[in-house]
Amino acid sequence: MTTHGDGMCLLVVGGGGREHTLVRRLVASPRVRRVLVAPGNGGTAAMGPQVENVPVKADDIAALVTLASAEQVDLVVVGPEAPLVAGLADAMNVAGVRCFGPSAAAARLEGSKAFSKAFMNRVGIPAARSTTFTDADEAAEWVQQVPWPVVVKASGLAAGKGVVVCDDDEQALTAIDAIMVQRIFGAAGDELLIEERLTGQEVSVLAFCDGEHIAVLPPAQDHKPVFAGDRGPNTGGMGAYAPTPVLDDAGLAAVAQDVMQATLDGMNDDGTPYVGVLYAGLMLTADGPRVLEYNVRFGDPETQVLLPLLRTDLVEVMIACVEGRLNAVDMQWHDGAAATVVAASAGYPGPCEKGLSIDGLARADALEGVEVVHAGTRLDEAGVLRTSGGRVLSVTGRGADLVQALERAYAGMDVIRFDGMHHREDIGGRVLGARHPRAATVEGGAAWPA
Repeated sequence: MTTHGDGMCLLVVGGGGREHTLVRRLVASPRVRRVLVAPGNGGTAAMGPQVENVPVKADDIAALVTLASAEQVDLVVVGPEAPLVAGLADAMNVAGVRCFGPSAAAARLEGSKAFSKAFMNRVGIPAARSTTFTDADEAAEWVQQVPWPVVVKASGLAAGKGVVVCDDDEQALTAIDAIMVQRIFGAAGDELLIEERLTGQEVSVLAFCDGEHIAVLPPAQDHKPVFAGDRGPNTGGMGAYAPTPVLDDAGLAAVAQDVMQATLDGMNDDGTPYVGVLYAGLMLTADGPRVLEYNVRFGDPETQVLLPLLRTDLVEVMIACVEGRLNAVDMQWHDGAAATVVAASAGYPGPCEKGLSIDGLARADALEGVEVVHAGTRLDEAGVLRTSGGRVLSVTGRGADLVQALERAYAGMDVIRFDGMHHREDIGGRVLGARHPRAATVEGGAAWPA
């Protein structure tokens, strides 16, 4: 790969916690001279002279291509799904700029839940029974006929919030009306995917892909509902940890072959080879793992716990993916575990007040094994960090085991303050039970498994 000056210039697209974590790992590579972030956040703005925020929106494909060409960028790394679905990787490749991320054709795995479910059924990927609808009345009639509870999903992109898990027909009918009639997710709800509600533990499995080969990351577990005890509406994710014991080595090997490699092979057979990170959200049912959905990029907040465990140079891995030689890379991982806890604004996942000052960040960052990851933050004209979104930041802890990782994450969270801040106290509680550092303070903690 061609480089300029004394090292590579990279462009990271996006401005959330995932992107802050990516930038941290990429700029640490001895191969990297400079990292541009479009648009970035308050955390990336404060990283020093090697990192520069650029005021270009993540979905402005033309401006991103112009930026990459003008700055002689060696590699573009795309964080969010929307620009990938819109064809950013294709546009970069046409311009002669290498891009870590799938083509628009391959990104349909996330861009259309209807497409991805049809693909799963055709290729033989294990998944729940489902039907797609473009008519609200037909969808309502169907859910009242099936003998099992359902999950209602907007087929298009809805920022991780277009999924409603229903306990009964009334909830399903309300979800159908909200998505298809009231159009709370806009055009994402033009088509609905309604599927059988599965039970079990959820797990996130991600894999680096070069179009032919995969390298699977440790399994992680996300926590979607906004409140402890998995109460309240789904969010973009309130915390995560890795590796999770709910999927052992044998189970991960089976998922790698039967889901991840099978998906890659199916995409290849369709003439749409997949390059980038493939993410499968799985339910571990009594009948085995079932794919709930695909994502075509790093997860957020899973990235915040997976990349700190990666020993191999992330730049080397990404270059190998775009060059089709991932199988030649020796993937190495740190021992131990990582956990991240998200601090959100009051009202999240609904409307939130912005512009609030944030205190305690330096104290948290100074703690051993602690890393503060910015998401919805910005630097004001006076250099003060302020809130700018719903998920404001997360605190990641690394330790010898999950207990220590969580102790460190929560120790960092304890010294951070902004008005209305809230976070879950039970990240990892389902597997740690009474050994969880906050078990004594969480409502229902005593009922966690021992």
